[in-house]
Amino acid sequence: MDTVSPLVREIQEIIPGAERRSTGAGARLATDDPSARGWTASGLLDAPSFMAGLDVAELHSSVMDSALTSMTLLNDIAGRYPNAISFAAGRPYEGFYDVKQLLSYLRSFEWHLETELGLGVEDVRRTFFQYGRTKGVIHHLIARHLECDEGLHVDPESLVVTTGCQEAMVLVLRALRRDSRDVVLTAVPTYVGFLGAARLVDMGVRPVREGPGGIDLDDLAEQIKRARAEGLRPRACYVVPDFANPSGVSMSLADRRRLLEVADREGILLLEDNPYSFFNSSGVRLPTLKSMDRSRRVVYFGSFAKTAFAGARVGYVVADQPVKGDSAEAKLFADQLARMKSMLTLNTSTVAQAVIGGYLVENGCNLERATRREAAVYRTNLRAVLDGLEKRFGASSPTGAGGGSVSWNAPSGGMFVVVTLPFPADDATLERSAGDFGVLWTPMHHFYSGAGGSHQIRLSFSVLSREQIDTGLDRLAAFVAQTT
Repeated sequence: MDTVSPLVREIQEIIPGAERRSTGAGARLATDDPSARGWTASGLLDAPSFMAGLDVAELHSSVMDSALTSMTLLNDIAGRYPNAISFAAGRPYEGFYDVKQLLSYLRSFEWHLETELGLGVEDVRRTFFQYGRTKGVIHHLIARHLECDEGLHVDPESLVVTTGCQEAMVLVLRALRRDSRDVVLTAVPTYVGFLGAARLVDMGVRPVREGPGGIDLDDLAEQIKRARAEGLRPRACYVVPDFANPSGVSMSLADRRRLLEVADREGILLLEDNPYSFFNSSGVRLPTLKSMDRSRRVVYFGSFAKTAFAGARVGYVVADQPVKGDSAEAKLFADQLARMKSMLTLNTSTVAQAVIGGYLVENGCNLERATRREAAVYRTNLRAVLDGLEKRFGASSPTGAGGGSVSWNAPSGGMFVVVTLPFPADDATLERSAGDFGVLWTPMHHFYSGAGGSHQIRLSFSVLSREQIDTGLDRLAAFVAQTT
């Protein structure tokens, strides 16, 4: 019986002189043809005698940029000290998650497609299982949510549903960067993910001072002026008006109005990111920049990572700016972003969108109401952190000036508190804190585009219990006492 497999026979026909040297699934072929060396009967190549390598200097500069490596570094440290109490991760509270709820969300979205949108069985099945439209399949539900929670009326076609808010940032910055003269401004410290997105698309970042009330508007105008004097084109300013990550600061209503005026006067876009506004300790929410925008200066980033759950990786961008000079059908900035997304991720997972869609349907698209339990947890934890810091380090003023050598700010909501220490708080210091004292935090220098934050740490309290907060602050106090 001929025991030569069809694959081996095919290789023998292609490669002159090839013969089987052994039997079995891993049978090797021998041949005098040098070009065929390394082939096996499985169709794979043997490992070569040397491995091809890459020099990091030949790769894009972003691969070694601190903005892109910071999260990996912090995760590595956390992984080495699993028993340490972590104030590092800015994750949403996990106590209300229920795996069974996912099936409910899927069924609710199926009901929505059948009953509210009138889709037939085949179209419903296709919505769940096939490639979806690039702009997304829950854009209309997100538009309802924005109307309900933000008083914001947007055309669903001005929305692009993205794979997390991070993709939305990459798309917008990629679209705005024509050449090396284009730059974006942001208050510093700022969200490290935005800095990373800018690095990926080679967009220069110009820092603007941040004060207790958010971005310094006078400095913003000055930095725009300086950039133009250097021959650069300031395109946009990234801003988180409510409980910014990492500082926790918020902008007043008057400053929001002034910021819109600056954007109009200077001819730049505002990139508004709004992941935390539902988590206000006072219960009073200020309007978003986008809801106050009358000249379409604001590109609005949204995400369901903090409101629903991060695992879905569903975000979105509202980009309703008209685009001139395009002979095709793309009339809005959102259409241009969708073109790029089609070459990046094609479409956001329809299954993930279906789960978030069901979450929206079950909550009447009212996320303020849907997140009340989580908001209560964050309020309690924020109070516990602020009271705990005062108990261990002395009194604190609203500006963050403590009674001793340690000071901190006092946000009115969100997930973060910034503590200033009397010694440098770098990555090596974090490792010692984790290894010797069992407490993790985030060095603030990771949130700066240049130098800054060298003596500051960010405490995130969103996933901790009251007991963990107390124990963690005890460990932090012991670490500070021994390091000072």
